[in-house]
Amino acid sequence: MSIGPQAIATFLERLNENAAASEQALNAADARLGDGDTGSMLRRVMAAMAHAGAGGAETASDAAKRAAAAAMKETGSSLGSLVATAAMTLARKAKEIEASGRTPETADLPMIVEAIRDAISARGKASVGDKTVVDSFDYLTRYLAQGPVSLETAQRAANDALDQMRPMPCRIGRARMFAERSIGSDDPGMLAVAKLLD
Repeated sequence: MSIGPQAIATFLERLNENAAASEQALNAADARLGDGDTGSMLRRVMAAMAHAGAGGAETASDAAKRAAAAAMKETGSSLGSLVATAAMTLARKAKEIEASGRTPETADLPMIVEAIRDAISARGKASVGDKTVVDSFDYLTRYLAQGPVSLETAQRAANDALDQMRPMPCRIGRARMFAERSIGSDDPGMLAVAKLLD
């Protein structure tokens, strides 16, 4: 299935709906380890991205670029910057595919998600195993590569990442200051990935 501007716009609308529905749960998870605003920040960012006019773009890369610009304008938070980085990476990979004369397809998603994982790792200076969204995207990369490339596979990956990392301490970000308290708790960013894909 091709991934054009309208598909990206529809996906952003779904993320926006899930962000709104998950706001309080994410705020509560963040309050245990941070300042309790992950849900509210994510709701604002996703709303801005959903209303960025992605569906009116001519190409998938332009649609993703519009979403990234909206995310960057809406937030200065660390997680918000990673959302913008993810969207910009999607735009860059889509541009590369379009340069070869075709439209991005679902079969390209494992490669795209891997590039997003590496980009947010570099941006956030986090590694696999630090108990951050990098771990969520590492699971997404591996599960989508194994197939099938579907929303159900992505949901399973995000939830398995939570289950595997929950007993571990957070090793980076504000939560690292509460490493002992983070054991047995979900990282708010990882929980956000699972909630957005729900």
